[in-house]
Amino acid sequence: MDNLSDTLKKLKITAVDRTDDSLEGCLDCLLQALAQNNMETSEKIQGSGILQLFASLLVPQSSCTAKVANIIAEIAKNEFMRIPCVDAGLISPLVQLLNSKDQEVLLQTGRALGNICYDSHEGRSAVDQAGGAQIVIDHLRSLCSKTDPANEKLLTVFCGMLMNYSNENDSLQAQLINMGVIPTLVKLLGIHCQNAALTEMCLVAFGNLAELESSKEQFASTNIAEELVKLFKKQIDHDKREMVFEVLAPLAENDAIKLQLVEAGLVECLLEIVQQKVDSDKEEDIAELKTASDLMVLLLLGDESMQKLFEGGKGNVFQRVLSWIPSNNHQLQLAGALAIANFARNDGNCIHMVDNGIVEKLMDLLDRHVEDGNVTVQHAALSALRNLAIPVINKAKMLSAGVTEAVLKFLKSEMPPVQFKLLGTLRMLIDAQEAAEQLGKNVKLVERLVEWCEAKDHAGVMGESNRLLSALIRHSKSKDVIKTIVQSGGIKHLVTMATSEHVIMQNEALVALALIAALELGTAEKDLESAKLVQILHTLLADERSAPEIKYNSMVLICALMGSVASALLKELEAWNPWAGGSIFLDVAGMALSALPTVVFSVLCCCTDECPSNLCFACIP
Repeated sequence: MDNLSDTLKKLKITAVDRTDDSLEGCLDCLLQALAQNNMETSEKIQGSGILQLFASLLVPQSSCTAKVANIIAEIAKNEFMRIPCVDAGLISPLVQLLNSKDQEVLLQTGRALGNICYDSHEGRSAVDQAGGAQIVIDHLRSLCSKTDPANEKLLTVFCGMLMNYSNENDSLQAQLINMGVIPTLVKLLGIHCQNAALTEMCLVAFGNLAELESSKEQFASTNIAEELVKLFKKQIDHDKREMVFEVLAPLAENDAIKLQLVEAGLVECLLEIVQQKVDSDKEEDIAELKTASDLMVLLLLGDESMQKLFEGGKGNVFQRVLSWIPSNNHQLQLAGALAIANFARNDGNCIHMVDNGIVEKLMDLLDRHVEDGNVTVQHAALSALRNLAIPVINKAKMLSAGVTEAVLKFLKSEMPPVQFKLLGTLRMLIDAQEAAEQLGKNVKLVERLVEWCEAKDHAGVMGESNRLLSALIRHSKSKDVIKTIVQSGGIKHLVTMATSEHVIMQNEALVALALIAALELGTAEKDLESAKLVQILHTLLADERSAPEIKYNSMVLICALMGSVASALLKELEAWNPWAGGSIFLDVAGMALSALPTVVFSVLCCCTDECPSNLCFACIP
């Protein structure tokens, strides 16, 4: 370090004379000084103004070129030196050196460019403009099949350079994908899987690229799933397995790759990890158990991969997942319930599972989490029950099994995700009149629904609460249910629901309101008036964007309201004089009705026992 200043002065002279022997000696001194104290030496190099000279020394014909590139690679380890390297004009000559046939020059050049690009926008931009990425990818392709140690070291450096070049930069990652880097990296992984350093670099590169949606299609066209599963099976060390997990998770978001991973045997690996780690209290084992079970659930989100693992409800994987539900491990309970929810995505699976006692297992699980329970487990179990309740044939069976009673235990929950799934589960179950009437007369439930109808911070909960209120009326057709909802203050929410941006919710509200007007108008009249129902109906009819079924059901509701004797609502309607010639309301209503094509009436007013939508008041017996 004492001689560093002299070396820098001498280097300025020899760099001009181009005396290779003297130049090489100076470069060796710099490399020694950098090895002793990189930061201090780098600061002195920057202060000496010698960086600009390095650009002239980066020539293919010189025997010193590799050492110059090595020095640049070393000083670029320091963040404060990367922009000066760019400003000194080093990028263009370094990129030109990527065309060299000398392996040592390529190695040190790759290191220099990689270090300059690390977390440096200026470095990446300069390499991009110089076209460095394409040359490196071409090298990876041409050198891919060579397995000698020197070549594998060079491949590792080039992979690292591309990783630093594109890390957390979507546009540069997209550029590499368009250049076809993914098939090359997958091929590298397959050929060089015994080389730990190169394998690790490939995995990091995959992890960067896999986050981009545009990469998934390219990955799916390779044998990445097979290679990753093969590599995963070889890993004993926790950290190495974690690296593979970090690549698998984003890739498994793609349905095609999900199926490939299942076919490659990943699920068996995951189940084995779960079995090995389930009783461990080590922090890293608990983390690995979570990662493995979460990935298992993710694989079940694909329709084909899910069905392949379900195997008619008799598959080994399905049976193993079932065994997680009664486990004492919360993570396995959660994963088991989520897996059941994912299996329950078609009627056949749902019917099979209900017939084979899954509902009872889920209710037992919920029962274990009623008091100060795990919210994520509650949410997952309710999700599974909701999905299982979708097939018509399952509803009566689940009601008989006591699902509504099990679900209502969570009515006091203050957690919106639990509230949302609770509401959805109940709404799926109550298409039977008896069940709807029983729930609709449950004052605590109705009061809670009315409260949640005002949960403006949680749109999902608010929407589901409104829909369940409407469903209780539509399916029960009960005066007692209507009275309970009126007494709990629910009418105003149904009126507001008629203005929803979602047509199905508007229809559900209008049908419920029409039933109220037909069955119990006297009880609900004041609430309907204060909620400005007539004004809202006028708006719906006047709005040319309103769907035909909305206009029709609005008119049906008006007809029901006209049945009121000397009511305030009737007076409000008469203020528009709806049936007198020339009235505004009649004109609007007339236009609404005349605008409805005959075919719409044939759909909406089928007046049969099987109304396809159950949303038309005229079709309700």
